Amino acid sequence: MIGDAFRSRLRRACAATVPLLLSGCVGTGVLNPHGPIAGQNRTILFNSLAIMLAIVVPTILATLVFAWWYRAGNDKATYRPEFTFSGRIELLVWSIPILTILFLGGVIWVGSHQLDPARPIESNQKALEVEVVSTDWKWLFIYPEQGIATVNRLVVPVGRPVHFRLTSSSVMNVFFVPQLVSQIYTMNGMATQLNMRADTPGRYYSTSAHYSGDGFSDMNFATDAVPAAQFEGWVAQARARGRLLDRPAYEKFAQQSQKVPPGFWGQVQPGLFDAVVRQEIKPAAGPQEGRGGPRVSPGDES
Repeated sequence: MIGDAFRSRLRRACAATVPLLLSGCVGTGVLNPHGPIAGQNRTILFNSLAIMLAIVVPTILATLVFAWWYRAGNDKATYRPEFTFSGRIELLVWSIPILTILFLGGVIWVGSHQLDPARPIESNQKALEVEVVSTDWKWLFIYPEQGIATVNRLVVPVGRPVHFRLTSSSVMNVFFVPQLVSQIYTMNGMATQLNMRADTPGRYYSTSAHYSGDGFSDMNFATDAVPAAQFEGWVAQARARGRLLDRPAYEKFAQQSQKVPPGFWGQVQPGLFDAVVRQEIKPAAGPQEGRGGPRVSPGDES
């Protein structure tokens, strides 16, 4: 009775827990892509899993079969204490892992070229340029062609490629939108490149994927993929209501602060991103213990 009751409770606990675990992986993760780059990432994961299971599953089954067949009570099993070597067994034992390595290497080789972060996405539309600066502990997005900038909110038009240039104001960080694009590092004094496209309208969870101090856990932002007309309306709204982001405003913004709400600037000083990359603007000090900073924002955003 006790055993039946325990098994019943265990089944109910598993039934309640598994959907929660899967929702975290599928709902907002790499297994639920909404763009071509994320879709290829999922394909690589599935291909790699299938290749590895091709050796893992037979090995587990063989272990169980050998343990059952060569049990002490099986008189039909051959006992050969003098056995030392078999060329056929050696060939089988070594050929399977070698083939697995070759297949995985092929997947990695093809994927590393197809998913080169700097490789443009083929499209009949001109890519939207976005400049990204990771600070302590918030994200700055500059739209050089539109002349606006945002903090902790990335807005892009659906179906249009986006070309990112990324850098850091202080320590190394990682830009990651799991459902849309691969993660990439941001580093002070250099600019990396990344290409992305969102094929489905929606709001996508985005985050920093590299620990960078006290405010790391709240260094998240929303990526909103919206229709082209809505994107243009949002740009017009930002231009009308935002303030100027120049060097003094950037230096104030780059100071450490946590849990910063989304906001925007309606004007951006030209060449500001390049000045950060070339370190014409002095790099921030980086995370320091006990100096989390206040909550600051350039302005409210509706």
